[in-house]
Amino acid sequence: MKAIINGRCIIPNVSGNFFTAENLAVTFNDKILSLVPNDSINAKNFDEVIDAENNFVSPGFINIHIHGCAGFDTMDDNEEALFKMRQFLPSTGVTNFLPTTMTMPLNDIYKALSRIRNAIKINSGAKIIGANVEGPYISSKFKGAQAEENIRRANFDEISEFVDVIKIITIAPEELDDFKFIDECHAANIIVSIGHSAANYDEAMNVIKSHNVKHITHLFNAQSGFHHRKVGIVNAALDSDVIVELIADNVHVHPAAQRLTYKVKNRNEIILITDSLRACGLGDGVYDLGGQSVNVKGELAILNDGTIAASVAAMNRVVKNFQVNAGLNIAEVVELVTKNPAVELNIYDKVGSIEIGKAADIIIFDDDLKIKNAIVDGNIISIN
Repeated sequence: MKAIINGRCIIPNVSGNFFTAENLAVTFNDKILSLVPNDSINAKNFDEVIDAENNFVSPGFINIHIHGCAGFDTMDDNEEALFKMRQFLPSTGVTNFLPTTMTMPLNDIYKALSRIRNAIKINSGAKIIGANVEGPYISSKFKGAQAEENIRRANFDEISEFVDVIKIITIAPEELDDFKFIDECHAANIIVSIGHSAANYDEAMNVIKSHNVKHITHLFNAQSGFHHRKVGIVNAALDSDVIVELIADNVHVHPAAQRLTYKVKNRNEIILITDSLRACGLGDGVYDLGGQSVNVKGELAILNDGTIAASVAAMNRVVKNFQVNAGLNIAEVVELVTKNPAVELNIYDKVGSIEIGKAADIIIFDDDLKIKNAIVDGNIISIN
């Protein structure tokens, strides 16, 4: 049995909203055992005691949209890529994630999903809890950094072998022949998301209201935007109860747009993501994304034609950015990367908060969101 003492613990109140509690210790093995007063802990009764030194003790972050980091990508055709990603991610506060595929040839996507399926069974570093499939069923008009030659019409039979792995799939609803694909995804418990789409407001609201599509892939990016007459997906997202992803790297979405989103949407309808590529954690240079060259300088990653590609942001920086931009306290912003994704993925009974019986997925960080310690299923991970 282990314990964390002297931390500012981010936990749910009786209404389920997160707040920061002082003078609490957390005891755990692979699961959280108790939250007790600090002065009740006798170090002699524990195998290890971590002194949080008045830093925040938080549930581990959940990243539902990440392509790569630390020089590796979900689409890399080797087993090492996912291993290296999951070893790196705890240093950014992430303890659970959905590796995200690209719009590439179907066989490449299948191989990636097979690798993800195998990696789910392995206990090493951050936990893989499924896959996020971004394309190939999208619009060429808003392909973003996806390769147009690999875009296809939606066909559920093409993904049916991997329904046990796929948790989220992005589609352009205006490109569907009918809504059978959406119904089949829902029957398989796959979250359908609108993204990389030229749908207008009415087309988006039709699938939101009539076909229960409740998720938007990286709001504002690669979709028909906000306008006062020519209303698009962004209008529909802000005018409904859908859950929206936000890349809060201050490049993909301006701080003002982040702040306005928070003012319009309920807090439980926002999930912060990184959408990061393999350059995350490495710095400037030329990198690959789905077979395309990406030039990275500072916070900006662009294709050779100038298109903004995936981000280079780590999750702890995204959380800090949004906290500042939206004017939140730390407990409020933590909900957006813990409770919200866990609730949507229907795993909040297992992860996403520090509560008795849940997995001991815990991070410790300072006021600047620098990660000091990470714990996954009770295993303490070294943070350099």
